[in-house]
Amino acid sequence: MADRIMLNQTSYHGTDAILEIANEAKAQGFQKALVCSDPDLIEFGVTSKVTDVLDKNGLSYEVYSDIKANPTIENVQNGVRAFRASGADYIVAIGGGSSMDTAKAIGIIAANPEFADVRSLEGVAPTKHPSVPIIAVPTTAGTAAEVTINYVITDLEKKRKFVCVDPHDMPIVAIVDPQMMASMPKGLTASTGMDALTHAIEGYTTKAAWEMTDMFHIKAIEIIARSLRGAVANTPEGRKDMALGQYIAGMGFSNVGLGIAHSMAHTLGAVYDTPHGVACAMMLPIVMEYNAACTGEKYREIARAMGVKGVDGMSQDEYRRAAVDAVKQLSADVGIPSKLEAIREEDLPFLAESAFADACCPGNPRDTSVEDLKALFRKLM
Repeated sequence: MADRIMLNQTSYHGTDAILEIANEAKAQGFQKALVCSDPDLIEFGVTSKVTDVLDKNGLSYEVYSDIKANPTIENVQNGVRAFRASGADYIVAIGGGSSMDTAKAIGIIAANPEFADVRSLEGVAPTKHPSVPIIAVPTTAGTAAEVTINYVITDLEKKRKFVCVDPHDMPIVAIVDPQMMASMPKGLTASTGMDALTHAIEGYTTKAAWEMTDMFHIKAIEIIARSLRGAVANTPEGRKDMALGQYIAGMGFSNVGLGIAHSMAHTLGAVYDTPHGVACAMMLPIVMEYNAACTGEKYREIARAMGVKGVDGMSQDEYRRAAVDAVKQLSADVGIPSKLEAIREEDLPFLAESAFADACCPGNPRDTSVEDLKALFRKLM
């Protein structure tokens, strides 16, 4: 089977990249946008940085903001109705994973109405038509949703998140402007940055990894490891590098998948509403220890990219430990907790079964089981 790489048609990077939104909209002949952005970004004036560009260029739009941190089926269905009522012909998604994921689901259903129940999009759904065109503007340096074919929706009724993987949902344009991320508080910067590191490390070690995606992932690990502390401190250099590093990680993992750190994080988010990046950061070193024996020499390169010195003189056990320790240290330095007090022993069967059924689980380098996942969840207690 051939390996496949899918990326945006176009991406813009750097300061004032948002100015290119107007040029792209005009070049594409778009008439009206549905701007998808969450209420907090609207309240704090982040969304207006983009709508100001649209206003100055005489471009019509309506705003949709019924978006939760873990977007729900209802958020998507309301968004589809808003898209149709607005008469829009494209979407501008502004925000982190929540806005991006909502926009992707809206765009897919608007073009493929037979999936209006949303649940039928789980996994790799047989959609026939590309999404409504999406211009994606990330405001967090972590999810890389602007360059992936994945999105995650929460099913409140069943207390679970489900992953959708669809080449038809790729945003046609990504606008990666570090100025759009400058207002992120420290905690969000830390958690989304650790999400990006989890993308890079899981993408590098997943079963489907190959030379091209390895190139993306190792470079992403290197950039994130050197810049996340600075981004949390709100340095311009840290913000700029994290914006790039998280995007490069997305270029890789979107094409090869992830592993159980993500499947377990999805479950924690659905059951306890744990922020996704926090859940990923807590699970990553636990899962790395679990997977180590099935990763060949890759942890040596992870340790090197994380800034560990002298890895070439280390034994395999030493460089594997060094890689895990470097991840733990970065997570601690940016203020991520290592335990989740909400977990109870009686929750473990449901948590493990949900994580085992998650779409990210099969890509894990080590084949797992419900019992193994219970034991890994227990390490958070």
